[in-house]
Amino acid sequence: MTDLRFDDKVVVVTGGGRGIGRGHALLLAAKGARVVIADNGADIDGRACAWRPADAVVEEIAQAGGRAVACSASVADEAGAQSIIDTAVDAFGRIDAVINNAGVHDPGLFETLSMDRIRTMLDVHYFGTLFVSRAAWPHLVDAGRGRIVNTVSEAMLGGIPELTSYGAAKGAVWGLTRNLATEGAAHGIGVNAIAPRAYTRMSASQGRQLAQLYGMSEDMMAEINASMPPELCAPAAVFLAHESCSCNGEVLLTGMGGVSRLAVVRTQGIWKQALSAEDVAENLDQIMNVDDAYVTEVTRSVL
Repeated sequence: MTDLRFDDKVVVVTGGGRGIGRGHALLLAAKGARVVIADNGADIDGRACAWRPADAVVEEIAQAGGRAVACSASVADEAGAQSIIDTAVDAFGRIDAVINNAGVHDPGLFETLSMDRIRTMLDVHYFGTLFVSRAAWPHLVDAGRGRIVNTVSEAMLGGIPELTSYGAAKGAVWGLTRNLATEGAAHGIGVNAIAPRAYTRMSASQGRQLAQLYGMSEDMMAEINASMPPELCAPAAVFLAHESCSCNGEVLLTGMGGVSRLAVVRTQGIWKQALSAEDVAENLDQIMNVDDAYVTEVTRSVL
């Protein structure tokens, strides 16, 4: 197997100062990439913080013999997102890939969430991904190649309490990923996403509630958390960012040493010219049966 190198390539990693993003940045640098670490050091709920974690990762990469620069702009601000891409071009003269990883976490029951809290989720996750991707897009189109790797979450599928705002924002990122993949293929741009499973400061904030939900003891939860270091999500993200990756519009569920495809399927369902509500009710089992379902493809691959 050929080593997936990034020599002379430039990759932007948002939220790269801590957790999952830091893991992406370190692996990319180890593979020869010149990395832009974008992180404004915000707390997990998006509130401003004076700490600049991106600088620490840049220093870590430099000490290992790699090259990286930091940018502390916010992805949620359109001008800030543009400055992140400008930093890459100014420092290294080009851009080859973007990993949109920046995120915030502020769980709450639907009826208790203020509109401001909901908007913050959309501002960082959805608009942050949109702004950075949009700023990078002309450079990738001009180059006739490139990769964008977004970050979604299993939370967008439901099943975890108090994540209405977070899950909805990640669902929006998934929709953006699929549609950008459709447009990007004509330009040689692949757009995919990872859905990470990792123990980070964000997941830690909800750990006790999840333990109660699934009937786990604190010791059992601690053991699971120990098996989910964030750096185990990096290989899948780095693969999707590599120029040899032909995937497009895909989501890779990754973490804990595993990778799998997360996909939307369409069942065979029923077809009837004069369909009635009663037909739906009477044939619900057949409509819901996934035995012969097929994956909905977004577009052709980029290779």
